[in-house]
Amino acid sequence: MEKGFVLINCDIGAEEYVVEELKLLPQVKGAHITFGAYDVVAEVQASTSEEFDQTVSRRIRNISRVESTMTLKVTGAQ
Repeated sequence: MEKGFVLINCDIGAEEYVVEELKLLPQVKGAHITFGAYDVVAEVQASTSEEFDQTVSRRIRNISRVESTMTLKVTGAQ
C-alpha cells in the first residue's frame, strides 16, 4: 500500500471545485481546503507505487484549474 499527501495550488477561487474533483478519484481518501502556502491538501492511497504515481501525475495534475502540486509520500515507518 502506497500512501501520501498532495499539496495543491490552484487558480484563485477554484478551491471548492478542485476538492470536488479530487473526491471523485477513488485513490483520494480525503481532500481539504487549507490556508497558507498551498490551497488544497489531498490524502492519496494506492495499491502500488505505479498506481500512486499515475494518480498524481495523470489524474490530479490534470484537473482543470490546478496550477502546481507537491507530493509527500509516506514511508513504511508508522
